[in-house]
Amino acid sequence: MSARTWPRVARAVTGAGVLVLAGGAVLVADRLSAPALVDDVPAVVEVAPPRSTLVCPGPLILPDDTGAGDSAFDPTPVDPVERVDALTVAAPGGAAAAGEVADLGSGDVAGELVPGGPAAVVAAPDPSAPLVVRAEPVDGEPARVAATASGLVTAGDLRGLSAATCQPPGVDLWLVGGGTALESSASLVLTNPGTTASDVDVELWGPSGRVELAGGARQVVAPGAERVLVLPAVAAEQRRVVVHVVASGGSVTAHLQDSRLDGFTPAGTDLVVPGQPPAARQVVPGVSVLASAVGDKSQAVLRLLAPGTEAASVRLTMLGADGATALPGTDALELAPGEVTDVPLGGLPAGSWTAVVDADVPVVAAATTTRPGQPGPLDDTPVLERAWSAATAPGDGELVAVPDGVAATVVVTALADGDDPADGRAVEAVLRTFDADGEPLPEQDVTLAPGRTLAVPVAPEAVGVELAVETDEDGTVRAAWAVVVTSENPDGALLSVLLPAADEPTGSQVRVRAATRLGLG
Repeated sequence: MSARTWPRVARAVTGAGVLVLAGGAVLVADRLSAPALVDDVPAVVEVAPPRSTLVCPGPLILPDDTGAGDSAFDPTPVDPVERVDALTVAAPGGAAAAGEVADLGSGDVAGELVPGGPAAVVAAPDPSAPLVVRAEPVDGEPARVAATASGLVTAGDLRGLSAATCQPPGVDLWLVGGGTALESSASLVLTNPGTTASDVDVELWGPSGRVELAGGARQVVAPGAERVLVLPAVAAEQRRVVVHVVASGGSVTAHLQDSRLDGFTPAGTDLVVPGQPPAARQVVPGVSVLASAVGDKSQAVLRLLAPGTEAASVRLTMLGADGATALPGTDALELAPGEVTDVPLGGLPAGSWTAVVDADVPVVAAATTTRPGQPGPLDDTPVLERAWSAATAPGDGELVAVPDGVAATVVVTALADGDDPADGRAVEAVLRTFDADGEPLPEQDVTLAPGRTLAVPVAPEAVGVELAVETDEDGTVRAAWAVVVTSENPDGALLSVLLPAADEPTGSQVRVRAATRLGLG
């Protein structure tokens, strides 16, 4: 079994980087007394397109008492079924990028992306560590690549379909989701795929404001390693949380493993991935709900935070198949600064939705949806499955890797840039899918009316989904989309929400500006 247990020890890096300082720079004191003034206008520099790097979450972290004591109370009576699926897709008239999937620490190759058709596909089952997907540029442009890590657990405390899109490393990440109250567990996993150590500052907000972490906010993540922070141990009894990660010295990825129990009954496990940074508008796609009433345990919930020092006035718009639907009390919400707030979405008609949050100060947002199941073996409480959907940037990302053995549905909404997301022209889109051999399946042409959400089932054999949207004449209507994946289980459905991989910067130019101090990393 490849899953991990606490405590987690960061892997040592197997390769060492060597930094050479050339020129023997010894500066005389009088030359340091007054730094030279520099022109702050950035210069444009030609650069080669980078190799694309995506970091996939490693195996699920198991409870401490797994396999101990009475087998009837084993929190993980079945082994997780885990894998990483990756693909590259050719640009029109081009070829799919070559690449590989490798172990984070050892560098051992778990699979190769071999070009030769419209798409290159690889699967890496049962990983024992986080995997890194690297893809080479093609014809002077970054690779079009996506990958997904998934873990399926059909019984026990971690029951759920925990899937997440693999992420490019970053230095400023916001994770909206999870909690540390009794019967909840949230583990922050920091992964450093680089060759230098990364100093990571972790900020956390709860229902009553910002929380000081026991043991301090600074975490050091070694190169080629990961570090796990058990949030209940450093920020206990926070029913709902938002986490902000800021890295220096090296880029990292981050995710939260969020699990919950209702007594002895599993109440859902999922992976929380970074969403959009604070902004006046947040868009959360892939909110797939069943009929529920306000107050139901199975109701969907929208989580919000205004992380600054000012209160936020918020308007929530839920966009479904028939356009906007108003929920009582959501057209004028007030958020206290620094306090994490959950807005219940009970009362929404069953279907697929996109949440649009407009605020007068920057906020962050995410949504969680549920699937109730049958009562568990130890009590009469029905099991519950939960899935988090992060905020995304409309128009960003065209590709999603789909795990094997799930049913997938593309949920897409066209949004106008102005105050009214429905005020714009319809746009056309092409939905392309690929099978396990990298061969294209029949395309689907779809028309996207602004302010309306469309749900399109994907062929069962599809392992990759590409959505190409033609922007309107003014470029003011963009699409926000996600892939909702489900797996049927005898005691109820399991689900997760996958966002498209973020677009890599295109072109061969970057802007640079002179620094006023020396630094490494």
